[in-house]
Order: sequence, then C-alpha cells, then structure tokens
Amino acid sequence: MSLLSVENLKTSFGSVNVLAGVSFKVKPGETYALVGESGSGKTTVIRAIAGLAPAQEGSVKFAGQEIRGLPERALRPLRKDISMMFQDPVGSLSPRLTIGSLITEPYRIQGMKERDLDAEARRLLQMVNLPAHFVDRYPYQLSGGQARRVGVARALALEPKLILADEPTAGLDVSVQGELLNLLNDLRERLGLAMVIITHNLNVVRHVADRMGILYLGRLVEEGTTHDIFETPRHPYTRCLLSANPEPDPDARLNRIALKGEPPSLLNRPAGCEFRERCPFAQEICVQIPQWEVQDGHGLRCIAPLTPEVTA
Repeated sequence: MSLLSVENLKTSFGSVNVLAGVSFKVKPGETYALVGESGSGKTTVIRAIAGLAPAQEGSVKFAGQEIRGLPERALRPLRKDISMMFQDPVGSLSPRLTIGSLITEPYRIQGMKERDLDAEARRLLQMVNLPAHFVDRYPYQLSGGQARRVGVARALALEPKLILADEPTAGLDVSVQGELLNLLNDLRERLGLAMVIITHNLNVVRHVADRMGILYLGRLVEEGTTHDIFETPRHPYTRCLLSANPEPDPDARLNRIALKGEPPSLLNRPAGCEFRERCPFAQEICVQIPQWEVQDGHGLRCIAPLTPEVTA
C-alpha cells in the first residue's frame, strides 16, 4: 500500500496552469525525487501536498485518507505525520528564537505540554550530529550546513512518516552536501521514513532516491527507478538533463546534449508535445499530443521515445 498517493493534481494561479495533472505514489520507507528545471512545478507539488498551496483538482491521499482540500483544523493533526524541510534553512528559522526553541516548536504547536522540551531539543540535535550546546545558539550563528541539520531536526521532532524536502542541498559545498545526504539516508533507514525530495541536482537524486519523476511544464514526462532512468532515459528531456549533469570524465562531457532555448510560457503552452520546440530529437509525429503510458513500471509521455542506442 502506498503511504502517499497523488492523482491528477492540478493547480492554477489566476489563468496560469502550473500543474497540469501530476500523479505519483510513494511507499513507506521510500525516497521519491521530483526533478526538473526552474518553473517546472516541483515546489508547487510539495506545497500542494502539504496544504500550503491550493490544488483545484485531483487527489492527495496520505495513508489512504484524502487530505486535499481539508480545512486547517482537520489538517493540523496530520502535520505530525507529514513534515516539510524548506529550501532556505536560515530564512525559515525565526532569528529571535534559540535553536532549542525552534526545533521544539512543533511540540508547542501540537499542544504536547507533557514533553521535556530541553531534553527533546538535545535528543534531536544528537540525531543530526550537532552538539547539545547548540540549543542556546541563534540562527545567525550557524553555517549553511548546520542550519540544514537544524531544519532536519525540526522536521523530525514529531516523528513523521513522510518528509517533504525542498532542495535540501541547495547552496552547500559539495563536501557538506555529501555529509547531509549521508545523514538523510541514515535517518531514513533507522526511522523508516518516506521522503519526497525536489531538486535540480541529479547527483543528489542518484545518491538518495529509489524512484524519480521528471517534470516539464507541470507534467510528468518520465518516471521509473533511479537506476533505470540514469541508465536508459527514454524521454529526450530526461536525456538532456542527464547529459548536462556535471561529470568528472572529460569524454562524458564531450557527449553533452544542449537544450534549445528556454521553457515556453505557461500562458502559451505549445501545441502537441510541449517539449517539441526545444527537443534535439523532434520528429514530424511530435505535433501530436503524447499520452502517459506505463510499461514494466516505467512511465513515459513521448510519441517518439529514445532507443537504448541513442541513450548510450
């Protein structure tokens, strides 16, 4: 059974269709990554799941319960099971509160007065490998990596079943990224957490995700296991994203495939395949509208998918 099930999620802001029918599922203990360029709708997806952005159509089920459209009063008890890590770790922390107060704030919001907050703060800091004396520090006294760990500790406070992580390594040095990703992997295994991670960093996806979905203009264009998509991407957009991923091998860098231009405006979506005008592999048949098809657990929205010879 899926812990999280998103079906045909649609979100509009005014006349702009940001999400045009996104569907995916996440099992307990699984990490699912959503990947795409800026403006693809990644952040809107997880904000809609968390009830922080409106969704006009579709379904969001958590542990079998429909949560889309629930009023805040009904949604609040579920917030202990669904936690969010924000992209800006320092900006999401009040500068007037100590780290101890910040990471135990979820207990106060949920009315858990019986907890020893000082002991809980130290326990949570230990979980993310920060010293206990950090309880008395303020956000401005933290490095970027330390602020990320505080965000993780805060997200873990209520022992959630699902974490929604928005660009968890953005702005961090490579070495610090690796430390944080190892921490997330360790916590997932120890606590049985499920995670939805949104990122444009494909090295992050390869390191932590079991499965991944590729978003373009608010639609999934490809989905599968992380291993399968990295080894044999079938959508040209996926192929271009993987091609642009930094590689230490100079021969690999010579085989990069550049995307044409910028993503089109959401106010004027292209006819037929929406990626057609930027696609280096476009064919005449691509003027048709591609449908979502799933074969052997691999989802694809492409009329002229790439063959293994092209993706090699």
